[in-house]
Amino acid sequence: MTRVTVWNEFRHEKSDPEVAAIYPDGMHVTIAEALRARGIQTRTATLDEPEHGLTDAVLDETDVLIWWGHLAHEEVDDAIVERVQLRVLGGMGLVVLHSGHGSKLFRRLMGTTCNLKWRESTDTEVLWNVAPGHPITRGIDEHIIIDQEEMYGEYFEVPTPDVLVFISWFTGGEVFRSGACYVRGSGKIFYFRPGHETYPTYHHSAVQDVIANAARWAAPDYEVTQRFGNPGPLIPR
Repeated sequence: MTRVTVWNEFRHEKSDPEVAAIYPDGMHVTIAEALRARGIQTRTATLDEPEHGLTDAVLDETDVLIWWGHLAHEEVDDAIVERVQLRVLGGMGLVVLHSGHGSKLFRRLMGTTCNLKWRESTDTEVLWNVAPGHPITRGIDEHIIIDQEEMYGEYFEVPTPDVLVFISWFTGGEVFRSGACYVRGSGKIFYFRPGHETYPTYHHSAVQDVIANAARWAAPDYEVTQRFGNPGPLIPR
């Protein structure tokens, strides 16, 4: 069974009554409950826990890490970022949600600024499925409509995705590459755009389905063995 850890900085829900009304226990809890309902073993971790909840023991039992951050990117300890990065390179899956594009972890793995345009307004978002048949779009219609969401617009300064799964269109006219797959080392990464904290996006069943599909896709298929260093010759002379 795929083992998922949902990580959330868990700051907006504590400081903003509007967000707390939507996610009284935190976005991480809403996402985790949706994954458990879909048969995925899930735990949670938050920024203010010791080692941000991402100890070696937790990561040893994590096949896929789901990451949501916004206000406190710079509060994430560099040593924890490196710890998680090395796990991804070694085969752990990573699903980065919404404003997690600006996290130290995602920027380090992408090697770019990950900058974009944004507008918090009353835009409707249409997520177009441009990879029918991909495991992440299993059971997903040709589009998902989210009645209200924050706009993200191009140009999105990330590497060209290995596979582009979703493109968003907003009622303001903008478009955005909203579902992007990458491989870094032995680890699979999926960036999924929806999820601004002041909208109930993570209560949307189709959004929950995509996150569950992404977790299953990103999970390693087998234990990766990597050997480095300075070995002797394979064939003695």
